[in-house]
Amino acid sequence: MENLLLWGIYVVTFYAFLPGLISRTFGFRVFKKGRVEKEISLTFDDGPDPVYTPQLLDLLARYNAKATFFVVGAHAEGQAELLQRMKAEGHIIGIHNYVHKSNWLMRPRTVKRQIERTIDIIENATGERSAFYRPPWGIVNVFDYANLGYLQIILWSAMFGDWRLRLGPERLKKRMMKKLRPGEVMLLHDCGMTFGADKDAPKNMLIALEAYLEEGMKRGYRFVGINEMMKLTDAARAAPSSMWKKAIISLWLLWERAFHVVFRLKTVGDAEDAAFHYRVTTYNGQDIVFAEGGRVMKGDRVAELHFDNKKLSAIATTSKSPVATGIRMLREVEQALPLLANQLAADTTANDIKAVYGVTMIHRGADRLGFEIFELPEGMFAKSTRIYLRILIRVLTNTQQTVKGKKRRETISPRMLLMPVATIRRYATVQLNKMQEEAGRISDAVERTISAAADEAAQLGTKTTAI
Repeated sequence: MENLLLWGIYVVTFYAFLPGLISRTFGFRVFKKGRVEKEISLTFDDGPDPVYTPQLLDLLARYNAKATFFVVGAHAEGQAELLQRMKAEGHIIGIHNYVHKSNWLMRPRTVKRQIERTIDIIENATGERSAFYRPPWGIVNVFDYANLGYLQIILWSAMFGDWRLRLGPERLKKRMMKKLRPGEVMLLHDCGMTFGADKDAPKNMLIALEAYLEEGMKRGYRFVGINEMMKLTDAARAAPSSMWKKAIISLWLLWERAFHVVFRLKTVGDAEDAAFHYRVTTYNGQDIVFAEGGRVMKGDRVAELHFDNKKLSAIATTSKSPVATGIRMLREVEQALPLLANQLAADTTANDIKAVYGVTMIHRGADRLGFEIFELPEGMFAKSTRIYLRILIRVLTNTQQTVKGKKRRETISPRMLLMPVATIRRYATVQLNKMQEEAGRISDAVERTISAAADEAAQLGTKTTAI
């Protein structure tokens, strides 16, 4: 019997107590307070109430305050007009279960069914599906994290016991005034028809709230819906990160300039819009045999490529993911290869190179351009390169792509790219042919223009003679 009781405690604790404690203490998967300068979110639970909710909407309208209503589905049924008014006046409508019952006391399937039923009630009245959920008493169970992933769980930063009539409006007002601060998510109640609440308690809330709104307006506060509070908070959190990224990128570009000077890298094409830099150096890796014949051995001369980091930064910071960055880089490489080939052909120090060589983490599709892709030999260089390039991609890209398992390891693993010298020379030939074709077209166009001008002049001369 003792063992059965002990197991019961373990199950109940895991199912209910620990998830609730983690959410309240650490804010896991929930939103409960904003990071803003002059905004406060008013949230109201348990309604709508046919008596007090209309009075509350009138009060909010007088102060141009926006709020969030977490409605109980059973109370919302038959009150479509109130829900429509909430939406029309710019308020957010969230879900508070179909009945006011703790998630600890319900099975996961029951919780989900109650939420979906309440969503349907809101959608039928307003035409919109709600995206915000506040569980009764802020209590979640372990399955809520998985089953309710399509909803944003909203808790609160300030609660006042306003569901008790004996608290009185003055005491309630004093408690609320202590929380007249930016970022607060205020929990209030516009209905007293739930277990443990007093039916007429909302009338005290309305008196205290009016004083709170009046003082808040004097101090320059804005009262916003939970959606705007979250948006402003996300922006505030991103700002320091953005400044930090800019600082890192600036230092990184400064280091790159120093690297170019020390190792005497040569720029390919226009320095203001260069995609490549290179240096002719000695290959120190493992022997490589190319698919189309030929090889590169340790000690051979190669052209070591470096993608321009300023261009990479511009591409990466405007791309949505590392994959998008890779696609745009691949296009830049394709356009720059003929320029690289022509410059290598004219560079006397590159006469004896066996291949073009580079190391990159964004390598997918490079084989279509003539590069052959090889694993980096395991060792200190491979490990340090892997760490450096991962950090670089995370710093530069705005968002991180979620990839799992083997595919993820391949995506973030750097590779060696080598192109045989014969392949890069074909790019030079193609570029030369294109230049010759373009020159021919220009010559033909000029010739046609001159011929047309001569014909026009001759016709004009004939007309003049006739006159």
